[in-house]
Amino acid sequence: MNTAKLVYRPIGLATGALGGVLAGTIVKQVWRKASGEEDAPDALQHEYPWKEVLLSAALQGLVFAVVKAASDRGGAVLFEKLTGSWPGD
Repeated sequence: MNTAKLVYRPIGLATGALGGVLAGTIVKQVWRKASGEEDAPDALQHEYPWKEVLLSAALQGLVFAVVKAASDRGGAVLFEKLTGSWPGD
């Protein structure tokens, strides 16, 4: 493992954690506005129909994937600006 990747690891973990918190907040807000309910349904909650459970899962997957990509890329760009090295190389 090269030095840039090793030094970047804590930054990547921090941006990933912050991204996860942000994504959870976004999903909660979108679901609240779309359904009027506080929380998105879980797959094991019997009272929700398939359609709602799958829509909730799709929304969560989309938001988490986009936020993860943005936070990973943003962290890498910041790391490059600070060190002159791209962490993925």
